[in-house]
Order: sequence, then structure tokens, then C-alpha cells
Amino acid sequence: MTITRSTLVDDFRRIGLQPNGIVMIHASVRAVGPVIGGPDEIHRAVEDAVLPGGTVMMFVGRGHLTPETGAEILAHQPAFDYRHARASREFGVLAEMFRSSPGTVCSQHVARMSARGTLAGWLMADHPWLYGFGKGSPLDKLCVAGGKVLLLGSYHDEVTLLHYAEHIAPFEGKRIARYKVPLMRGGQHVWVDCEEFDTSSAGVHKNWPNAPFRVIVDDFIMTHGNTDRCRVARCGNAESVLIDAQALVDHAVPIMVGWAAGMGTSQRLRVSPERT
Repeated sequence: MTITRSTLVDDFRRIGLQPNGIVMIHASVRAVGPVIGGPDEIHRAVEDAVLPGGTVMMFVGRGHLTPETGAEILAHQPAFDYRHARASREFGVLAEMFRSSPGTVCSQHVARMSARGTLAGWLMADHPWLYGFGKGSPLDKLCVAGGKVLLLGSYHDEVTLLHYAEHIAPFEGKRIARYKVPLMRGGQHVWVDCEEFDTSSAGVHKNWPNAPFRVIVDDFIMTHGNTDRCRVARCGNAESVLIDAQALVDHAVPIMVGWAAGMGTSQRLRVSPERT
């Protein structure tokens, strides 16, 4: 099958993207398949599918240093520049292509989000420096605005929105990550303290199962698949999912609260509100 920008637009419309929509993308370029014109045509097709009036958003990532590494390179690490720093390689090639495309707006935080479209400026503005995945973050605004998350063949444990759920979920024992970020302040190269609830692979809580986000996303798909909250379809060659952002957070929070309280994964999923 020949994959082009226009065939992808058709696929995205079939899965549920609409004009004026707001969507956050997670994509595996390899899973989507070879697109005529190259991988940039993927995010451009997503943008086409939400025009007119739509907005596309991606997490382009950050790099932070362990205390040991930071001690070694403190004097030489270049300052973080939210406008020009490359996207984190771990989020795939599309994140950097999106970030570097004309018109993309990046949030002024080392945990950078990026967006293009009607609401890009609002989504990226005033990104809180501390606990940058929580209240007031672009992820919070994505939910407030009725946004969606589009998974284009991507691994379900990499849904960044669920770090927002971890930040707002009411449970004790959250691990806190503290690190330093090199910035230019007043013409001086300084190291600025930052902290968040731990978003690393260690997990925010000691009771988190292996691949916790995958567990939650897969349960959400099983519960809500092919409803207004969750649509499953093929986009290009990729098995893809379009998820209502707020619905996913609402689904995740009680599961996380249950895990933190010591309930096993299967037990917690059996008593999630949608199943009662």
C-alpha cells in the first residue's frame, strides 16, 4: 500500500480527528511505514486532519543529570535553550522533526512540550518550573481543552499524559526527583534546581508494576475501545489508538491510588469505576 500525506489524513479522519481538534501525538515512524516525502509528512498529515482551527502537540523531552554526572561537567555543560535544544532521542525521530518545523512553539521548561496551531501559544505558556507535569502544565491544559492522545504504533508504556495523572493522583509515598538544569540567567551561566514526582523508569511509587502505563492504557482500550472515548484503527501500517485525554486520566487515577494502597494489578483493575 502506498502511504502518502493525503492517505494518512484520510486514516486520521477515520480514527476520529476533526477540525478544531487538539491532539498530542506519540508515534513510531517505523510502525507507520514508508511515507512518500519522508517522516515529516506524518505530523503534517495530523495537522491537516485537525484543520481548520486545530492544534497538534508533542512531548520533545529533556535531559537531566544525575548528581554524579553533574559534578563532572558542571563547568562545561552548555545552557539549556528551550528554543533550539534538540528533542530527546528516546522519543523518536518525529519529535525532533516536529520541534524544528517552522511555526512550532516550545514551552520554556526543560521538560519541554511543543505545539503548532491555533492554541499552541496558550498550551505552551507559563509551564510551571516545579512539578512541570502537573497542574498548569501543557498536559493539564490538554485535558481542560478536551484534547486527544493519538498513539501511532507507539509503545503504550510511553504515554506522557499519565505522568500528569501521577502528579495529581491523591496517594502518599510518591518518589521525588531533584536535579539541576544549566540555564542562562541575566547573561550568566547558572545551574537551577528543579524537582518533580519521579518520571523515570524507576516509577513514582514503589508499588508500581512493570510497564505501569501500558497496563493502564491497555485496560482503558479494553474498557472503552471504539467508543467516543477511544477509537482503534490502522493509520498507515500502524495499529493506532485515539484516546480522550481527560477520560484516560480519570481512568488512571483510581488505578494508581489502588496500586499505592497495595492492591495488586488485577484486583485494582477489577474494581475500577467503569466496571462497577
